[in-house]
Amino acid sequence: MTVCVIGAGLSGLAAAYALHEAGLDFVCLEKSPGVGGIWRRSAAGEPGPAYRALHLNSARQLTCFEDFPMGEDMPLYPSHRDMAAYLAEFAEWAGLLPHVEFRTEVVSVRQDGAGAWTVVSRDGRGAESVRTFEQVVVAAGHHDVPLLPDPLPPGSETFTGRMLHSMDYVDGAEFAGRRVVVVGLGASAVDIASDVSRHAERTVLSARNGQHIVPKQLFGMSVDLIAAAPWFSSKSLTEQQDFIDEALRVARGPLSGYGLPEPPNRIFQSPVTVSDEILPRIRQGAVRPRPGIESLSGASVRFTDGSTEEADAIVFCTGFGWRMPFLEADHPAGGQGPVRLYRRVVDPDRPGLYFLGLIRPVGSITRLVEAQARWVVRLVRGESVLPAADVMHKEVDGFLEGIDRRYGLSAGASVHVDVNGYLGQLAQA
Repeated sequence: MTVCVIGAGLSGLAAAYALHEAGLDFVCLEKSPGVGGIWRRSAAGEPGPAYRALHLNSARQLTCFEDFPMGEDMPLYPSHRDMAAYLAEFAEWAGLLPHVEFRTEVVSVRQDGAGAWTVVSRDGRGAESVRTFEQVVVAAGHHDVPLLPDPLPPGSETFTGRMLHSMDYVDGAEFAGRRVVVVGLGASAVDIASDVSRHAERTVLSARNGQHIVPKQLFGMSVDLIAAAPWFSSKSLTEQQDFIDEALRVARGPLSGYGLPEPPNRIFQSPVTVSDEILPRIRQGAVRPRPGIESLSGASVRFTDGSTEEADAIVFCTGFGWRMPFLEADHPAGGQGPVRLYRRVVDPDRPGLYFLGLIRPVGSITRLVEAQARWVVRLVRGESVLPAADVMHKEVDGFLEGIDRRYGLSAGASVHVDVNGYLGQLAQA
């Protein structure tokens, strides 16, 4: 068979659709019993980052696949349940389901001396299959491993309450009447703090570092639609920063006015959190900001400014990593260090191995993985040709140097991309 696709989440479905439309022979291996990846997990009772209150921060117009628009009855910002249903409908509409083997886990992916790929998989009954492919597309996602602070705050072993990661968070109702500290300032942290505050006796948001917080809409327009508009994307970075700075000054004022730390860098030079809820919840006193945690002792949480809170639970919203145990242990996309992929897709040293969706944009990922999938199809068909390995490594080095200057270098930071710039790179490639 020509191509093996690993994963039937959003990225895997994008790959499958592009291959199907190109008439290429492929199979998609998915360890879950249905399509949808992280979006279907919570509804299916499986662990994952999609808590019940989760709604997308990207507008439906940019979240949907180009050839299968979301209906007008879909909310502007779909919930995870909406997204799961949409992906299932897309897979059926596109005729992809006959190509997907469900409850099939990939055990190993190895390249032989002739360049072919041997894929070992295990089905739901435990039976293993060994198949050979010309190409492999990995679309396994990067929200599998909950990342906790390392080390945990001093005294964590004495904490008398519950400590959990956002991966294990389901619904704020389970914290009714409790005192809860939510750690972090990213999308999950502000969502969960807002959700918990509707049920808990007291909700504290602990933020060690500042982060830009942007409302979902500015001037009555979804911010991701603004970012995609030609009048905005044609501006220089400085002009874009000036525009957003002025809009945020009018829309919300300085974050220090809410008791939150100011970001260390300008917008687009450090991570961005999109939220309509957290700042009003702080203004209403429902969420109380605090700096980072200094130590724990029994039920007491001490913060770096010397203040303390009694807590029944601490929710660490400190990000996700990933693992791909079917690859070699030291593979440069396996999540153990900075990802080294040409144009964030191609393994320079292993011809025929591609990665889709191993990126973190500010905004919807859908357009990006569709562009990645179209490029992979051209590579599979020989319509596009890759440069030499040393040229690809040079591009990777340059990209990672920019990431290091902007965010610091880590596995998670190394997959950040700017939407418009990255789409331009894929078009050029």
